[in-house]
Amino acid sequence: MSDKSGEAGAVTTIEELETLYGRPGEGSLVKETDHIIPAYAAFIEASPFLTLATAGPEGLDCSPRGDRPGFVRIHDRRTLMMPDRHGNNRLDSLRNIVRDGRVGLLFLVPGSGTTLRVNGTARISADAALCASFMVEKKAPRSVIIVRVESVYFQCARAIRRSRLWDAESQVDPASLPSIGRILGELSGGAIDADTYDAEWPQRALKTMW
Repeated sequence: MSDKSGEAGAVTTIEELETLYGRPGEGSLVKETDHIIPAYAAFIEASPFLTLATAGPEGLDCSPRGDRPGFVRIHDRRTLMMPDRHGNNRLDSLRNIVRDGRVGLLFLVPGSGTTLRVNGTARISADAALCASFMVEKKAPRSVIIVRVESVYFQCARAIRRSRLWDAESQVDPASLPSIGRILGELSGGAIDADTYDAEWPQRALKTMW
């Protein structure tokens, strides 16, 4: 049986979409620039977390990136540099960048409802001197993602306020969610022991934090 639940009222043209939503306000249009202005630089320099969206032959990817505030370096008003720290070596984002290059970044600043969006094209550099300039705890990243900025604009605070993201009472007890070990145990059919994985994870994470 086919699922037709989404067919009723489907919007299939740009004209239908614009009729449904109306025209954007002046503020929504004027806020977009093709370079990093000082006000937008302040958000980038204060942000310890962003999501990185990429596209490639296998599809789309969106991954979290976090480090100390200001970990994304503003090289000039059209160029950002971001270290690629230790991860799981899936390389989903990096594979996409090598093949396609289009990226979208969404910067979050804890406590602020405003987020900053950057769209552009990226390339990967393994230049030793450049990587060394991003060294933390005596460890350099294996590569640096260099983003050529094409558009920058802020996103208003409605989504953050609706979600109450920064409110202390919104925090979830991690124990109420499935542990990483349990998830991997189920997906591996028991080949990965959940309790062992969870017990070893904190120390393993510390060794590969940077």
